[in-house]
Amino acid sequence: MKRTAVLLPVILAGLLLGALGPARAASLPHGAGMPTAPAASAWITLGRADAPSLLQTPPSCSLRPCALVVVSHPRGQTAERLRDSPQMTVLTGALLRAGFAVLLSSDGGPTTWGSPAALAELGAVHHAATRLFPWNGQTFALGLSMGGLMALRTALPGSPYPVRAVALIDAWVDLEQAYGTALSRRQEIQAAYALGGPPGPRLNPLAAAAVAPRQALFAVASPDDQTVPQATNAARLLAVFGRPDSVLVQLGGAHLGANRFTPELGARLAAFFEAQGRTPLPPTDLGRR
Repeated sequence: MKRTAVLLPVILAGLLLGALGPARAASLPHGAGMPTAPAASAWITLGRADAPSLLQTPPSCSLRPCALVVVSHPRGQTAERLRDSPQMTVLTGALLRAGFAVLLSSDGGPTTWGSPAALAELGAVHHAATRLFPWNGQTFALGLSMGGLMALRTALPGSPYPVRAVALIDAWVDLEQAYGTALSRRQEIQAAYALGGPPGPRLNPLAAAAVAPRQALFAVASPDDQTVPQATNAARLLAVFGRPDSVLVQLGGAHLGANRFTPELGARLAAFFEAQGRTPLPPTDLGRR
């Protein structure tokens, strides 16, 4: 009886690790505790009071360190608006259920267009966020519309933190093209970058991506999109920056339509990040990561 009493906790712990699956069990740090009833967290506010970012971690982070997905918002929106959006909650819910922590980034404001100042602010928020939960050292980026510029910027050399893979939904990645499409965008980009004229290729993340180590991309785009041209943004980025394991999900319909925010797409997005988290980094990327 004494031997059975000693072995029972070990057997139960082994069964729990088996339920998590081989990859998840392997990521549990040596000697980590096994909480019996982890609770879902609320959104935690980070960063500036006038442009806050929001962090939520899944219950599974209490069992093993988890990766972080940083979400960059569309033009004119905020982290709070993403949090309160039923459509966006479909995607963030899929990521949380898959075991990812989610940071809804303010990107320094509603119309910062991936500027260096906004990137520096995001770096500080990322630093603070990754100290609030058991982080496994991996970060993924998800950019929507204007947020594609920031998501791409974080994956390029000079980013304040390394990114394992990038996902884009109807995303701008060509800053120069965005600048030339409307007077309102032109004024916003000049203000965000403190410029008196066009940004030029030096500030364009698409130009930088063309000469940077290639990255794993998950791009959702539509040929019907009249706001962000697919051919010169998602398709162009995949051609110059995407690795062979990149994914293009081509959907119909208008910019940021409802078919971008489905449980099926959320599951595909989470599966892509999970797969990239298990994939060894290519030799060309090891030096800067």
